[in-house]
Amino acid sequence: MSIFQGMNTTASALTAQRLRMDVISSNIANVDTTRAKYVDGEWQAYRRKTVTLQPQEGKFSNFLNVAMGTANKDSVGHGVKVTKINEDTETPFKLVFDPTHIDANEEGYVEMPNVDPLKEMVDLISATRSYEANVTVFNANKAMLSKALEIGK
Repeated sequence: MSIFQGMNTTASALTAQRLRMDVISSNIANVDTTRAKYVDGEWQAYRRKTVTLQPQEGKFSNFLNVAMGTANKDSVGHGVKVTKINEDTETPFKLVFDPTHIDANEEGYVEMPNVDPLKEMVDLISATRSYEANVTVFNANKAMLSKALEIGK
């Protein structure tokens, strides 16, 4: 186990939360985008994107074996990674009546993105708090390593 493993683990979480904040910012920026993707000869509105995070080499059996003392501690705890960025296809587009809009259908309705600004702000606050918590952990780890180096003086 490296003395920098804690920093590497925290750094992976910082990177993942930063990407999550970028995706949320993109969702907020495209809350009114009606022409985001050209599919089957028609323009579609912007679809909300989400980030999927997964622990790196974090199988439950590995954690259990380490806790029972039957495995090496190097087999667990290597941080988090982004596995993919998903489009929210479950939530339907919002239909807004605006017959003057260029993208209105025959009935006068416009398909607006399935982005809820309130939900995005809650997710953004969550990602920001996670990022801040990981910065605190990183700084605490750095302080402990610094104190450990001072022991030899």
